[in-house]
Amino acid sequence: MGNTQPNNPLHGKTLESILISLIEAYGFEKLGFLIRIKCFNENPDLQSSLKFLRKTPWARKKVEDLFLEQKEINLRFILRPNMVKLKKRLGAAI
Repeated sequence: MGNTQPNNPLHGKTLESILISLIEAYGFEKLGFLIRIKCFNENPDLQSSLKFLRKTPWARKKVEDLFLEQKEINLRFILRPNMVKLKKRLGAAI
């Protein structure tokens, strides 16, 4: 059988791994600014944030959306310079 969710970019990602990635990228202070929810702004910690996000679908969606935005930005940052180099090697106009 094939992959059951081939078009789901979050497939295989746990909420915990998503949140850890965002905390590492932004820290709780900036995360609390980007997503205005209490668990990021008042005595933030991983476990209490996970507990809240698992019970609150709208907040979880905001976290997942930010994760996808961050992932897209990271891909553009990595792929853009490589595409420019490839075009130069192939002699294509940039």
